[in-house]
Amino acid sequence: MYETMGDNELVEASKSNPDAFGELVLRYQKRLFYFIKRISFFSDEDIDDILQETFIKAYKSLNIFKTDLKFSTWIYQIARNATIDAIRKKHARPQTVCLEQDDMVKFLCSGENLQNNLETKEKLEVVQKAIRALPHKYREVIILRFLEEKSYEEMMDIVQKPKGTVAALINRGRKIIFDEMKKTNNTQQTYNNNQAVI
Repeated sequence: MYETMGDNELVEASKSNPDAFGELVLRYQKRLFYFIKRISFFSDEDIDDILQETFIKAYKSLNIFKTDLKFSTWIYQIARNATIDAIRKKHARPQTVCLEQDDMVKFLCSGENLQNNLETKEKLEVVQKAIRALPHKYREVIILRFLEEKSYEEMMDIVQKPKGTVAALINRGRKIIFDEMKKTNNTQQTYNNNQAVI
């Protein structure tokens, strides 16, 4: 019965029947798990704890959910805030992020004509390293935009920043990544030229 209902319909149904909320958990559990993993350095067990906290907070707050907001945006916002709180509690900044090779390809093809340059594993590793090194404020918007494929409106609600700020963070983050790629490529080119001379 619940499988055919939209998210906001399920929110309303969940206020009187917890089973309806169970369907929302099923819909978003996996997506949120990977989102948290991409922006944090936590183990799977820690992520499960954050997920549990996220869904508990969401369930307790159903009565204040604004129906003009997409449920997906709202639940991502809660998950993001719970992750940031967990990072602060550990008094540490994220050190690594979980980014698969497919993530790298998706990012590189997101607006740059780089499809033909994706043949080498080394280039994908350079991108992964550059994204890992990004300050958190840049990395989270890059992940939301290009890997989670969120619209600017959704991102504004999730990170609670105006559109201009979100756009500036994305542009700056992309520039840092592509500058790092160029620097690495130039270093590799110089190395190859020196090897050729030798």
